[in-house]
Amino acid sequence: MNYESRTIAQDERPALPDYDGEGRRRKRNIVVGVVVALLVAALAWTVFGHKKPAAAPAGAAVEQVPSVSVIVPGRSTVDRTISATGTIAARVDMPVGVAGEGGMVTAVRVQPGQWVNAGQVLASVDRSVQNQTAQSLAAQISVARSDQSIAQSELDRAAQLVDRGFISKADLQRKQATLNSAAARVKVAQATLREAQARTGRLDIRAPAAGLVLARNVEPGQVVSAGSGMLFRMAKGGQMELRAQMSEQDLTTMHVGAPAVVTPVGSTQSFKGEVWQVSPVIDPQSRQGIARVALKYDTALRPGGFAQAEITSGAASVPQLPESAVQSDRKGNYVYVVGADNKVARRAVTVGQVTDQGVSVTGGLTGSERVVSSAGAFLSPGQKVKPINKAS
Repeated sequence: MNYESRTIAQDERPALPDYDGEGRRRKRNIVVGVVVALLVAALAWTVFGHKKPAAAPAGAAVEQVPSVSVIVPGRSTVDRTISATGTIAARVDMPVGVAGEGGMVTAVRVQPGQWVNAGQVLASVDRSVQNQTAQSLAAQISVARSDQSIAQSELDRAAQLVDRGFISKADLQRKQATLNSAAARVKVAQATLREAQARTGRLDIRAPAAGLVLARNVEPGQVVSAGSGMLFRMAKGGQMELRAQMSEQDLTTMHVGAPAVVTPVGSTQSFKGEVWQVSPVIDPQSRQGIARVALKYDTALRPGGFAQAEITSGAASVPQLPESAVQSDRKGNYVYVVGADNKVARRAVTVGQVTDQGVSVTGGLTGSERVVSSAGAFLSPGQKVKPINKAS
């Protein structure tokens, strides 16, 4: 009975609060509160602790000014070089043909590529008939000389007899006339023989001057005459030239003596020469003229071949720009120039030669402008930039 009363007393005892779980929740709430307070404080410091810049007006775009490199090119003295193309040819091209009446060719004594002297025989024509004619004329000279000798003897005897009165002076004069006639016939026969010999000599086809044989168009056994045309083609002295085709504008600046460098097509070897003749006329169809560049003989220079020439026609004082500064479109070449207000403006230019040193500008710039040296393709006229000077 006492046991039951004790059990009932314990069950009827009121429950005590859970102090451990509530403490943990309280601590967690405190920590969360502290963290939130710190975050709020940091946000307040960020918002109100610094001065905010003035807000841009609603709808206004913030302007971004790009930095660009600019260069003041000045003026430089550069050689004006003109590029041209043309054909290699003999400087003095000599076609050789039949000078006499011709005949059958008996021998050809030279080949293309061979050097010959002035008057050297290139080919021979049969002269059997001409030789017989020359012998006949030589015999006529002998006959005429015999007649002259007889006439001289008769004149001498008549001169002795006229003093003795055996013949008259009139007979003596007739003897003198006979002698003079015989002497004249001798001269005629001699002249006729020399003429025949000259004609025979013309049967030999000879080189008109020393030079290089370029072509041969005759073979032994061929019958040739004055109408046969060119049998040989020669280059006088072996001298060559480049007949450079040039525009009318370039030709006006060309002068005799201008140095040139010629490079045949397909070859890495270049040859020095100089302009020896400038064409006085312009082709009305192509609007081009010819500048002839004299070249020394070389086996690599073959007449009829194509070549390129770089001709220096003088020096000029012009601005020079890096290639990156010059832009190009359908309107032509142009650059961007930075004005006093730091705004870029398009400037049309005329471009000259391009070398390792840069691009020569022959028109459109004075050299004192601030020119955008690069990134011009990303700019537009009127755009404001921040120029950065670059050494020229």
